[in-house]
Amino acid sequence: MGQTQPTGSCEEIDVKALQDMYKKFVLECPSGVLFLHEFKRFFGVDPTGEASDYAENMFRAFDKNGDNTIDFLEFVAALNLVFRGDLEHKLRWSFKVYDKDGNGYVDRNELRSIIDSIYRIKKFSKKDMSETQLSVDEVVERILDAVDFDRDGHITLDEFIKGAQEDPWVLNMLRLDMNPAGWVLENRRKSAHF
Repeated sequence: MGQTQPTGSCEEIDVKALQDMYKKFVLECPSGVLFLHEFKRFFGVDPTGEASDYAENMFRAFDKNGDNTIDFLEFVAALNLVFRGDLEHKLRWSFKVYDKDGNGYVDRNELRSIIDSIYRIKKFSKKDMSETQLSVDEVVERILDAVDFDRDGHITLDEFIKGAQEDPWVLNMLRLDMNPAGWVLENRRKSAHF
């Protein structure tokens, strides 16, 4: 008897899935916190596989207090944002994923690293890989051209949000990794089959 909570984005929070996730969380982490290696294991990510970099960036974005662990409240808060947050809140969360060093802006290398990770995951999973796809470097250049308004080579949070809101292509590219809930649930289902 799964219960769901309707949201503004037509996505639903499955209470049973959340309960199952909590059970798995407690089973995997009786201490009540996840470390990076446990986070990867929790979602069935090979520590050196295609999704490893992406998982590390998700971990950092989930870790709200910066203590290099994720407690269940941080975990649920992040998933709640993804399921129920408005576009600006989701972009703020996504910015944290892109801003790997946490210095308040995204530089070319950070942007390239995330886009490359996403491309590797998509290639590995054979999702959305069309023959007319831009290269990683072409995507990075196009995003920088569209959102780095002051042309200083760094994307601030405001530039990130404004650029994504003003350009549908940029929003689509930035949204590639903006839905960790889908990735989380997909990997949870995969790990349940093993």
